[in-house]
Amino acid sequence: MTDFPSHDLDSAPEASKPLLEKSNAAFGRLPGLHKVMAESPQLLEAYQQVHKLFTETNFDADELTVVWQTINVEHECHYCVPAHTGIAKMMKISDDLVDALRNETPLGNDKLEALRTFTLQILRGRGNVTPAQVDAFFAAGYSHRAVLDIILGLSQKVMSNYVNHMAQTPVDEVFKPLAWTRSATPLAS
Repeated sequence: MTDFPSHDLDSAPEASKPLLEKSNAAFGRLPGLHKVMAESPQLLEAYQQVHKLFTETNFDADELTVVWQTINVEHECHYCVPAHTGIAKMMKISDDLVDALRNETPLGNDKLEALRTFTLQILRGRGNVTPAQVDAFFAAGYSHRAVLDIILGLSQKVMSNYVNHMAQTPVDEVFKPLAWTRSATPLAS
């Protein structure tokens, strides 16, 4: 596969430099994903904006993590699963929840399990879900807004997961101890 450029503040296209500065300020370093995305300033800007908007939804930290990691695991993203494991730890998400998402085992919380299941149904069905699936999601305590917010989170993860697959983005040094490969049979939705 063709090597994708990995930019720093000196090598990035001019339009990406302020975006990388924003990343550096937010993370105290340049995440590898952002370095690769910098080749397309529009992609990096879109990714940053969608990430910001998704974190501003009504989902709490556990729910954000469920949506992100469900998609990362389903897409088998070698970069995003460890990165979001580290992010979850920074967000004070329980190790039990983080491990269950990584290992595709029961979450121990019916509402969060419904969120994971419905996220998988949207993802695997490419947005085509049945009325019964929607009703089950609503019965778990979620609303129409939550359906739309999952789609927002999915759009963010498509950008990052697909870029990481194409570019084979190396896992950031800080997340290497959290490396992941799928070891389970994918969950049924």
